[in-house]
Amino acid sequence: MVPKTPDSDTGKYYFAETAFDLLMKRRILNVLLICSKYDAFLLEEDGRIEEQIFNEYVTLNLRYPPKFFQVSSASEAFGMLESKPIDLIITMLNIEGMDPFSLAKQIKEKYPQKPIVVLTPFSREVSLKLSREDLSAIDYVFSWLGNAQIMLAIIKLIEDSMNAEHDVNEVGVQVILLVEDSVRYYSAYLPSLYRIILTQSKEFMTEGLNEHQKMLRMRGRPKILLARSYDQAEILYERYKHNMLGVITDMSYPHKGKMLERAGVKLVDMIKADNPFMPILLQSSDINNQLIAKQLKVGFIHKYSKTLSLELHDFVVKYFAFGDFVFVEPETGREIFRAPDLKALQEIIFQVPDESLAYHIERNHFSKWLTARALFPIADIFKYITPDDFSNLDDVRRFIFDTIDRYRQNKGRGIIAKFYRESYDEYQIFSRIGDGSLGGKGRGLAFIDQVIKRSYLMHKYDGTVITIPRTVVICTDVFDEFMESNNLYSIALSKANNDEILRHFLNASLPNRIHKDLYAFIAVARNPIAIRSSSLLEDSHYQPFAGIYKTYMIPNVAGNANQMLDLLSQAIKCVYASVYYSESKSYMEATHNVISEERMAIVLQEVTGTAYGEIFYPNVSGVARSLNFYPIEPEKPVDGIASIALGLGKHVVEGKPSLRFSPKYPKKLLQLSTPEMAIKETQKTFYALDLKPTSFIPSTDDDINLLEVNVKEAFDNGTLTLAGSTFDHENQSISDGFNGKGTLLITFAGILKHKQFPLPEIVKDILELGQHEMNNPVEIEFAVDLNPPAGKPKVFSMLQIRPIVQNRDLINVDLNSIAKDKLLLYSPSALGNGIFNEIQDIVYIKAEAFDPAKTIEIAQELERINHRFIRKECNYILIGPGRWGSSDSWLGIPVKWPQISAAKIIVEAGQDNYKIDPSQGTHFFQNLTSFKVTYITVNEYMHEGFIDYQYLSSLPAVFESSMVRHVRVSNQLQSIVDGHDRTGVIAKEGVTII
Repeated sequence: MVPKTPDSDTGKYYFAETAFDLLMKRRILNVLLICSKYDAFLLEEDGRIEEQIFNEYVTLNLRYPPKFFQVSSASEAFGMLESKPIDLIITMLNIEGMDPFSLAKQIKEKYPQKPIVVLTPFSREVSLKLSREDLSAIDYVFSWLGNAQIMLAIIKLIEDSMNAEHDVNEVGVQVILLVEDSVRYYSAYLPSLYRIILTQSKEFMTEGLNEHQKMLRMRGRPKILLARSYDQAEILYERYKHNMLGVITDMSYPHKGKMLERAGVKLVDMIKADNPFMPILLQSSDINNQLIAKQLKVGFIHKYSKTLSLELHDFVVKYFAFGDFVFVEPETGREIFRAPDLKALQEIIFQVPDESLAYHIERNHFSKWLTARALFPIADIFKYITPDDFSNLDDVRRFIFDTIDRYRQNKGRGIIAKFYRESYDEYQIFSRIGDGSLGGKGRGLAFIDQVIKRSYLMHKYDGTVITIPRTVVICTDVFDEFMESNNLYSIALSKANNDEILRHFLNASLPNRIHKDLYAFIAVARNPIAIRSSSLLEDSHYQPFAGIYKTYMIPNVAGNANQMLDLLSQAIKCVYASVYYSESKSYMEATHNVISEERMAIVLQEVTGTAYGEIFYPNVSGVARSLNFYPIEPEKPVDGIASIALGLGKHVVEGKPSLRFSPKYPKKLLQLSTPEMAIKETQKTFYALDLKPTSFIPSTDDDINLLEVNVKEAFDNGTLTLAGSTFDHENQSISDGFNGKGTLLITFAGILKHKQFPLPEIVKDILELGQHEMNNPVEIEFAVDLNPPAGKPKVFSMLQIRPIVQNRDLINVDLNSIAKDKLLLYSPSALGNGIFNEIQDIVYIKAEAFDPAKTIEIAQELERINHRFIRKECNYILIGPGRWGSSDSWLGIPVKWPQISAAKIIVEAGQDNYKIDPSQGTHFFQNLTSFKVTYITVNEYMHEGFIDYQYLSSLPAVFESSMVRHVRVSNQLQSIVDGHDRTGVIAKEGVTII
């Protein structure tokens, strides 16, 4: 990718992913070794050749070591070729029944694509014999010098030649050209060269963020191509010159079929005329050729040098861009700075003197060094820049820094990186500690991170970055180790109360191996940290456990890593303990899961937002669904719905007053349709994190250090600029903006009305992408920071994505045509879809006796009734006023899901004296929809459906109190919800609709 202009915004770059998985597709997996038993013994010495090669592969972090099949005769060879998928044939000179050259011809005639190599001990007699033989069927001849590394070199050389055309031309893999016709010397050079290259590859593996990525990066190593004549060298140079790291050439070798004494000089002249900066090493058995090399300004090695291998290593590392990037003083060659990796290069680039920077750019050293390390996307940018493209060298430095910065950011996106504490830094967005499962939330976050990257969504909107917060997941294997090493299962699975369970967990020790990892994470984190549950069952496709386990937040205690680690460790133990609280066990029982099989991962996540004095919160937090179960014309269910609030997301997920809007129609806000409704329905308080370290006390209550703050306090923080509006009592009107006077309303007018931040567009994009990628309606949680540090973009953080499970049964009847007297209930506003024939029980709140001041007592009474249904393993219909599951007891009955978990159909019944808007956007709601619990809203006072309470009163009571009544019919009731038009009915006993 080439920048449009040198000073263009690198923030808009999208670096294409290098397709490492498409490299080195053709491999040598099976080798046929044809030799006598004696030759085989010479090759193997004290171990099998296969074991020696395997050890070489392991030492160099290589995969796919080949399997060797050894035969000693021509007939055995052909038998093996017919029965095994042989990729390479290596033959020695002594073969029973046929000479190797005749055998090679016969093999080539039958298998023309199979490479054949002759391997022979080196001697003058052997050389003379080879010079008299017809080698046309032989691909290569190598000298056996008593070292198993020659086998690795043979295999890698042939693999390189097979893959070069695709890997170089399609991906940009680099090439080293070796020009040598002497069997003796290329048999010596190639093992050394491959060891240098493969050792280099082990070093640049560190640019990979997990083991899989590290291994794939090995495939991007430079290839070695061998030319044994001038003509071959010329062809290979012209074919790959744009991706060539350097050339190593002999002085004398054939040209047009004849030996040319100065072929090396001819080749150097040709290359230097094309590219004067191409690194070239001339090697010769004549020491006098060193003068010629000096005149040609190329390197020189004497073939008879006692330090031949060392000199070759030093030249390749220095001039072929291997090893560290060394900044030098052009006049003297003195080293100024050294960068071992991309991170170090970024850190020192502003300290490099002008003359050194210009010297390295003009010679394309940056691009060569990057390509040698398989950093192809960023190398492609640097390949085409010159100092003339910029106003001055300071702009060059800024461009290099910004491009590396963007590349490192891009590289960390969409990847589940292994947590390496030594290299962990601010560029790693999602990492895992341990080798177990990520859990439900962890998987969801990793998934949406991939979607954001794959869809190029991160920088779609100017001045805004769409991302997930910096995240580290402590995998489930750490949980297993914690539980087992501290013998916690006995107390965890007992009937001990929550506080007792928590006490035992807090007294336990986290595995020592993760302490240093947590220190490394703390050192990078800049914001407070959320410690979130991520169990195996959470947010799964069919049984999400939303809101069952705990989430804690701790402040970032700057400058005190030990205190920070202590807070973090305590919070992790608190989350672990919540797996075994009584509520969790009840939930497990209700969902027919086994608590002992549950495993917990932990998501450590930087909290999105800004610190204001001693509190911390985001400008916006919210929940959105790709299905709107309560659309108001012209909205459609598929347009989705979002609920947003000022402050932490707890305000939204617990069902407190928030602002609801459809991302497609953000200006259409029912809550603001009248001043009276706006005053009543909009947010009055918000949640913020208390930043005082002493505010976090380990507790079964995960809200222990959260503060509920009056929205007016946000005015001094400057967070009402886009969120606040003012109600004018004199004119009975609402005006956008808030100056500290009048009645404050949280309307987000600056965002939804005046489009000063593209929140609706971003939410719409993510809901559409999420639903497409999951092939299922989705719910997301998000937070927005509109007050970033100077020079930084605004941040939209994705906190979670999970599927909304639907019952997709088709309803083939017009529910609106059913006679009213046949129905117990009719509603034009029903959530869900399906036919339910198995229910005989109804639990309802008596409308005439309902008292909003006693909703907590009602919840406790319902819990006792629900337990009886759980024991009997049957379901019931639940009917009552207001919002079910509201955390505000005045808005409805504040039940937790385990208290009504056996209810299959839940009805919100509005009353003339108790008019509450239906609830959306809560964990409670997520559980209802995920378990395919039908949720029906009836507001008879608005002519939106009806409930026949008189019929209910006529039914015999199984249980009755002053406010709650449980009735049962003899025959099952038929209930139907049509999800297409959101109509729901419950028939009276004995009535069959379908």
